[in-house]
Amino acid sequence: MSKGTLEVLLVDASKLKDTDFFGKMDPYVIIQFGNQKRKSTVARGEGKAPMWNEKFTFDVEFPDNIRDEHHQYKLNLTIMDKDRFSRDDFVGESTIYVTDVLSLGAENGRSEIRATKYRVVLHNKTYSGEIRVAISFTRKDANGNDKANYLGGWKQ
Repeated sequence: MSKGTLEVLLVDASKLKDTDFFGKMDPYVIIQFGNQKRKSTVARGEGKAPMWNEKFTFDVEFPDNIRDEHHQYKLNLTIMDKDRFSRDDFVGESTIYVTDVLSLGAENGRSEIRATKYRVVLHNKTYSGEIRVAISFTRKDANGNDKANYLGGWKQ
């Protein structure tokens, strides 16, 4: 079992479906990996093209030999519009499967996907915009140190 840190850089979104009749949306993102949840700041007044540039970390345990094909390692990103006097509005969601990033990172010590656009969809799977996210996984050794910082027993 490899342990490590999954780091998610929430960059921005574009072409989001507007949920406000007056003014601009105040979007935020709820990021979930397994039972761990993180929430971004609210991009006040940024409407359909918000920018966050925020990093979030998740603790990960990943099997060295992935044999369980039914278990999917995925990030769920849910975009919401913050409303002052009513319930927050659902803007859309995106699911990113990170099994490959985790397995490469478990093998090599570190792996990453540079900032990439992902489709945002509504519950009925219709297009609702795009979100840009970067993802990296860094394996930790038995002492909890990042494995990516070691080369041949020497720390970089």
